[in-house]
Amino acid sequence: MNFIRTLDKWLVKIEEQILSYSIILIAIMVVGNVISRAVIGSSWAFHQEVSRFAVTVATFMGISYAARKGRHISMSAFYDMAPFPIRKALAIIIPAITALILFTLSVFAYEYFMSLVASGRVTTAMQVPVYLFAMFVPIGFVLGGIQFLRNMWVNIKEKEVYLAQEKKDYS
Repeated sequence: MNFIRTLDKWLVKIEEQILSYSIILIAIMVVGNVISRAVIGSSWAFHQEVSRFAVTVATFMGISYAARKGRHISMSAFYDMAPFPIRKALAIIIPAITALILFTLSVFAYEYFMSLVASGRVTTAMQVPVYLFAMFVPIGFVLGGIQFLRNMWVNIKEKEVYLAQEKKDYS
């Protein structure tokens, strides 16, 4: 069990680093390109590819991080009005279904990734293999699915309702 906790701590740090650098890279690309157009009069040829890569990484790696922290998007009108037993049941059922969907999407994303590897396509400006853009999609789906399973498990194990491992429900 110690190994899993240590692995989880390392995974959090890696996710935070990846997300941080992705957001910084997006900001640099957007601001840098605007400055380049204003000063030099032309855009960076590679800015769109780098920005798209960073947004893809931030989006799909962010699934896991948001689920871990209980900061994911939720439609909670019915959930918030429900009595405790129904909220508790929903806190188990919703993450289970979400995890199942994410694992299913990860299979499709992996197949798409492998088709990109086989195609040998490269980006227009930087001549980078296109599959590098899609590499983080199945990884993000799998890590997100694992986090939602953890959220489901904490709600099975504990009496209170949890939105994430360490975040109790606000209701």
